[in-house]
Amino acid sequence: MAERRVAQLTGVHAVSALGRGAEAQLAGALAGVPAFGAVRRFDTAARRVTVAATVPDVGTLPDELAAAVDAACGAAGLTGAQRVGCALLLAVHGGPVPGVGVAPGALADQLAARCGLSGHTRVYTSACVSASTAVADAATVISRGDANRVVVAAGYLVESDQFALFDAGRALAVDGAVRPFSAGRRGLLLGDGVVAVVLESSVGCRHGAEPLATVAGWGRAGDAFHPCQPDPTGAGMARAVDAALRRAGLPPEAVGYVNANATGTAQSDAAEAAALRRALGGYAAQVPVSSTKSVHGHALEASGLLELVVTALALRRGDLPVNAGWLAPDEACPLDVITDQPRRTTATHALTLNAAFGGANTALLVGAP
Repeated sequence: MAERRVAQLTGVHAVSALGRGAEAQLAGALAGVPAFGAVRRFDTAARRVTVAATVPDVGTLPDELAAAVDAACGAAGLTGAQRVGCALLLAVHGGPVPGVGVAPGALADQLAARCGLSGHTRVYTSACVSASTAVADAATVISRGDANRVVVAAGYLVESDQFALFDAGRALAVDGAVRPFSAGRRGLLLGDGVVAVVLESSVGCRHGAEPLATVAGWGRAGDAFHPCQPDPTGAGMARAVDAALRRAGLPPEAVGYVNANATGTAQSDAAEAAALRRALGGYAAQVPVSSTKSVHGHALEASGLLELVVTALALRRGDLPVNAGWLAPDEACPLDVITDQPRRTTATHALTLNAAFGGANTALLVGAP
């Protein structure tokens, strides 16, 4: 019987307001100290909200992405020869790159050439599920044996246009804090995120890299309930979770942690809590849950990859991140939310969830290597 191919994370790199490097993301998430501060990258004088989680002295998005891809490939121990023929899946915003002006497809091609990745490129511009969708596609082609190695990269740097849209839509938290699942939550806050990961097959990629985690399962589902509002029943997100567990061949009780999509908005957090109850049944009340957006902000297209890295490293270390900004329980979110301090765990699997406008939902099931 042929050995089952599993997509393994062998190299990761991430940059956010929590710091540079993957370990800085985990340290910041475990510390539970939000990285939000006054925006100085552009003028916010006309805005209701003036804070975000931004990286000081950040480079252009192409430069930051190239550095992230090189660092992830280096962490995976890839030689120049091993990058040849490797595909690049890139998650970014759908318009011209701010400050550079190139289209996303051209950016992907330039990035691949710059980093020595000569396989095909593909761009994902499906808003807040862009990166997690790219990871699901990478895991699919690896599990089928169509590829042995794929690089997934994602980037969003807080800029004036998206900031203005979220502010005008009154989605940003006027109190300057993100409070997922908490009573008194006021909304989301944006944050920088530039991330790259190397996914490799568990079969045929023996070059000495120690896997950090596996992508054991993945699921995607759309509910098309409303252009902006989530389905309050959580049906779409629940189907995504069901698919991830089914693909991994695991029951709900295998999930030892959920890094939730929870953005700190009233409707979406309640809908996600409903989705977890729907997918996990009575076990949903026992699973430790937090949203690391409470410290690093919402990185839009890059969120799924940033949160995957944090989740994988947290599972590997055995410490689960804090849900910052917590004020009090909300009866619409009856979950075991991690507050005050990190929680020790011996769990071997965790879910990281993402959702986007238009009813798109993704679930990635992270497993210990």
